[in-house]
Amino acid sequence: MKLNLKRPIVFFDLETTGVDTAKDRIVEISMVKVMPDGDEITRTRLINPQMHIPEQATAIHGITDEDVKNEPTFAQIAKSLAQFIEGCDFGGFNSNRFDLPMLVEEFLRAGVDVDFKKRKFVDVQNIFHKMEQRTLVAAYKFYCDKELTDAHSAEADTKATYEVLMAQLDRYPDLQNDVAALAEFSARGETVDYAGRIVYNDKGEEIFSFGKHKGRVVSEVFQEEPSYYAWMMNGDFPLYTKKVITEIRFRDKKC
Repeated sequence: MKLNLKRPIVFFDLETTGVDTAKDRIVEISMVKVMPDGDEITRTRLINPQMHIPEQATAIHGITDEDVKNEPTFAQIAKSLAQFIEGCDFGGFNSNRFDLPMLVEEFLRAGVDVDFKKRKFVDVQNIFHKMEQRTLVAAYKFYCDKELTDAHSAEADTKATYEVLMAQLDRYPDLQNDVAALAEFSARGETVDYAGRIVYNDKGEEIFSFGKHKGRVVSEVFQEEPSYYAWMMNGDFPLYTKKVITEIRFRDKKC
């Protein structure tokens, strides 16, 4: 099975200091760039997060402060990484809920504003859960009949994710071999920001998905309670969420 591509797709996986996109940082990134002709380009590197890697995180991925002390920071590789993924769609395992928001945050912290709005995002985990309800290790065994012996190595997880998607396309004839269709099928719901704090309602309006204003239109809340915008901007929210609410606030001021 060959993936039907109109443009390159980048399968990627991150190892991090933790799971908080606002506070934690990337310590390893691996990407497999699949070209429309089937050629693959793999890039994997360690990254200095400029913070202590908690022992709990090291217990999962095996990466220590010593391992990354001489590695570049994300800011140092951000521009070259942005060039590598330019014009590409994305694929990952649980990537829509974690890896993608974390990657966006790192780019914003580095001052590199990568436009992801026109990209397609294929979350292989969501396809798997809709079809079989399993984990990546089980998915690899189920679809590829192989043991994922190096789980939580970014490169091993990335390549396994790509293989699982190929096997999913072979197994399910009604699963369309098209990145746009796969992205739509693997989406959990349409969010405005990658962290899922702002989502669309059935009218296409941006609404809050959390807190005291959950379910209310963002622009209406900001008009009635301007201090709520200030509270979010000063709060511990991801940079991309802050960027989204700022765009909404100033867009509505121009109307």
